[in-house]
Amino acid sequence: MSARRWLLADQLGPHFLDDDRQPVLLIEAREVFAQAPLHRQKAHLLLSALRHRAAELGDRALVLRAGTVREALARVRGPVEVCHPTSRNLLALTRSVPGLTVLPPRGFVTDLAEFADWADRWRGPLRMADWYRHACRRHGVLVDGPRRDRPGGRAEPLDVPPPPPVVEDEIDAEVRRDLDRWAADGARFVGRDAPRRYPATHAEAQARLAHFLRHRLPEHGRYAGVMSADDPLLAHSLLSSSFNLGLLDPEPAIRAAERAWREGAAPLSSVEPFVRQLFGWREFLWQLYWYLEPRLRGPDRLAATEPVPEWFRELDADAVEARCLADALAGVRDRAWAHQPQRLLVLGNYALQRGWRPAALVDWFRDSFVDGADWVMNATVIGMSQDADLARVDTRPYAVDGSYIDEVSDYCAGCRYQPERVLGDAACPYSGGFEAFLHRNRERLAGDPRLAAELADRTDPQRREAVLAQEEKRGANPP
Repeated sequence: MSARRWLLADQLGPHFLDDDRQPVLLIEAREVFAQAPLHRQKAHLLLSALRHRAAELGDRALVLRAGTVREALARVRGPVEVCHPTSRNLLALTRSVPGLTVLPPRGFVTDLAEFADWADRWRGPLRMADWYRHACRRHGVLVDGPRRDRPGGRAEPLDVPPPPPVVEDEIDAEVRRDLDRWAADGARFVGRDAPRRYPATHAEAQARLAHFLRHRLPEHGRYAGVMSADDPLLAHSLLSSSFNLGLLDPEPAIRAAERAWREGAAPLSSVEPFVRQLFGWREFLWQLYWYLEPRLRGPDRLAATEPVPEWFRELDADAVEARCLADALAGVRDRAWAHQPQRLLVLGNYALQRGWRPAALVDWFRDSFVDGADWVMNATVIGMSQDADLARVDTRPYAVDGSYIDEVSDYCAGCRYQPERVLGDAACPYSGGFEAFLHRNRERLAGDPRLAAELADRTDPQRREAVLAQEEKRGANPP
C-alpha cells in the first residue's frame, strides 16, 4: 500500500508530489487561525489555496477539517508521508506521530546538509554574500556573468501592463463566508478584507511569473531599491507568497530569469538582483532558520525593550502623518504586503529607532504579511532589520535618516515633515529618531564604521539632550 502524501498549506505546487496518481492528504485546522490575529487577506489566501488544491486533486485527495492537526491525523488510516515542514513546531509534531514518515525538504534549491557542511567549514560570520557565491558556483547559476551594483535614485511609476488579474470563484466565496462566520464567533483578524489579489493556484502563479519575466524583470535593477507613493508595485514580482505557499518552484524561476539575460531580454543589472533575492536571500534565510535556531532568538544586541504600540499592530495608517510610514502601513493594511525597501527603510527602521522588541516585531511581520512565515521573518527581522542577533545575519543596523529616505523615494515632497530637520515641529521622525538611536546605542555602535562616523558629527551635548527629550516625548504615539 503506497503512502498517502500529506501536503501542508505551504506545499501546494506540483513539485511536492512524485506523480499524478499519488494519493494525497490535506488538512484544514482551525488552530492555525486561533493562534494570533492574522491579516484577513492572509487567512483568505491560505484557505483559498488549500481548497483550490483539493479541487484540483479531486478524488485523489482526502480532505480533513478539524480543530487541530493532531486530531485530523488521528483519523487517517494507513501510512502517511510528508515533505520536511517549514517550521520547527510542525516538524516536532510530525516526528511524534506514529506511522508518519518525514521526507527531505522540497521547494528550495540547496539542501540542509550542503549548507551545514559549508557553514561548519566557513571561518568567520555567516554572510549571505559568501553563501550566495558558493551556491552559485555549486549549482551553476550566473557563473559567467559579472556582478553589478543596482542603480539607485528615485523612480517614476513604471509604464508596463498590469499583471494578469486574479479572478475569485465559488471557492473564494465559500472562504469569505467561513471567515466572516469565524470572525463573528470571536476569531481576530487585522487589516482590511478585499478581493483576492494573490495567486492561489500553480496556474495563477505561473501566469504572474511569466508576466513579471517579460514586463518587469528588465526594469527590476533600476527600481528594486526605490519607493514611490504613486506606484506600490514598481518592478517587484509580488510572487513571494506564491513561492512561500509552494505554488512555484524556485529553481525553474531562477533558470528562467538567467535565460532572459542570456537571450538579451533583460540586462544582468536587473536579473542578478532578482536571482540574488530568490537564490541568495531566500535560500540563506531558510538555511539559517535550521542551522541557528533556536539560538537566533538570543539576547538583543541593541537596547530594544519597548512594546510594539497598538496603532502599529492594528495597522492604523490614518493616524500617521509621516507620509512614508503612512503609505507603507496602509499597504500592509490594504494589501497585506509591502516591498522590501518599505519593510527595511520605513517599517523596520522606524521600529529599530524606537527600540521596539524584535521578537514582537517578528510576530507582527509574520502575521500581517501575506508572505509571512517564521523561517522568513525570524532571521530577516531579528538579524537584518533589527540587528538583534549579535550580527549573525548582517554587519550593521539597518538604520537611516529621513534624508536617505528622500534620496530613494518621492515621499518627502508631499510630507509635512522636512527630512533635513532633526529638531522642532517640522522635524522628520526618521531624522530625529535616527539621531536619538545613535545616542542611545553609542557604546554598542562604536565598532560600526558608518554609524561611528555619524556619531562623531553629533557630539554637542545640548543638541543630544534636546533630541533625546524630543523623541522621548513623541514616545509610542504615531508620528
